[in-house]
Amino acid sequence: MVCLGNICRSPMAHVVLERQLADAGLAEQVEVTSSGTGSWHLGDPMDQRAAATLRDAGYDPNKHRAAHFDRTWFDRDLILVMDNANLRDVRAQGEGQVRLFRDFDPAGPGEVPDPYYGGAEGFHDVLAMVERTCAELVSQLESVLLHAR
Repeated sequence: MVCLGNICRSPMAHVVLERQLADAGLAEQVEVTSSGTGSWHLGDPMDQRAAATLRDAGYDPNKHRAAHFDRTWFDRDLILVMDNANLRDVRAQGEGQVRLFRDFDPAGPGEVPDPYYGGAEGFHDVLAMVERTCAELVSQLESVLLHAR
């Protein structure tokens, strides 16, 4: 999962996907990581508003520390980015399986809007997008992993 600063969108998606994978019994088969294309928040915890939104929904945001995306991340099977700027930034650093996160959204493709400069409602909207998109990802991963056995 990749966004700009790795303190809002990508860590929210990271936490939600890890939980949904665990609930589906796939936590041991799928590793989830997140990072940002910018490095100014490196090592910082998640944005307080993002963390509060996750906590209010029953998730634990406390382990997150912002990481910076670099070429070494291309060893992952799939890199999911939150918006078109992230897509350009990541693709400029190398080649790999890079897609927009919401390519898997059952409500339709698009960008995950950056809630950083807005209010709490933006974080709730992002969480709704993230939860439904992660549910679809888990469903597709279940199918792929079941057929790989």
